[in-house]
Amino acid sequence: MIYERDKKEVQILKCRDRELELGKRTLIMGILNVTPDSFSDGGEHNGLEEAIKHAQKMIDEGADIIDIGGESTRPGHTQISDDEEIARVVPVIKKVVELGAIVSIDTYKYRVAEAAFEAGAHILNDIWGLQYDNGEMAKVVKKYNVPVIAMHNQVEKEYEKDIILSIKEFFKKTYDIAHKNGILRESVILDPGIGFGKGIDENLEVLSRLEELREEGRILLGASRKRFIGTILNDLPPQERVEGTVATTVIGIEKGVDIVRVHDVLANKRAAMVADRIVRK
Repeated sequence: MIYERDKKEVQILKCRDRELELGKRTLIMGILNVTPDSFSDGGEHNGLEEAIKHAQKMIDEGADIIDIGGESTRPGHTQISDDEEIARVVPVIKKVVELGAIVSIDTYKYRVAEAAFEAGAHILNDIWGLQYDNGEMAKVVKKYNVPVIAMHNQVEKEYEKDIILSIKEFFKKTYDIAHKNGILRESVILDPGIGFGKGIDENLEVLSRLEELREEGRILLGASRKRFIGTILNDLPPQERVEGTVATTVIGIEKGVDIVRVHDVLANKRAAMVADRIVRK
């Protein structure tokens, strides 16, 4: 069965002392990388003052969530220690929470996640979908009772079977880990992992079939400024991939996505407002 949108389907997502409403309109997650080496904006916001200023800008432009990450996960990235990642993100999380934002922590390391939740973060954004550390991350999620954005990931770019089937099998493992740790299925948001373990053809295949993944749960789409967009647009650099990103946002909304994770909040917010009026009648 292919997912068919129920226009009135709304879910309240509990985010500790805050709530998000899924399904009424598309939510915008603004990206705040406090790293020196992220693929698109490395070094732009890795000072505390610059990070807070950018967070406020994204909030003013309509971001519903600010996603804070302290380690680049771009292809070929250098892994840093838990302590260094904690030192990067915790001061920023505390300040962004003070701005009144709902904050997600972008990490696959359970010690970093725990420090982030102690600092006030509301949501986990895990690029390995709770599968990196033998269940330790799931224990942290249960302890702090936070929702999870679980991303599909793999090291290689080859798929022995249909890619959507492979992604569904990955998410089944995520759901199994969640269930074993007392995490409700409804608190897990699925991210198909555009650009992770996928080349341009795989990315386009997934984007064209997002509605098949929507059968499994709520979907977050993170295609912002990704390399495949630059390739399609004659090798444009990341900062010039705004329109291409907006195209993925609109297509994603039509196919059932409820959250988009983006660098350029205002452009995608405006596009989502128009797409929502068409799709979410």
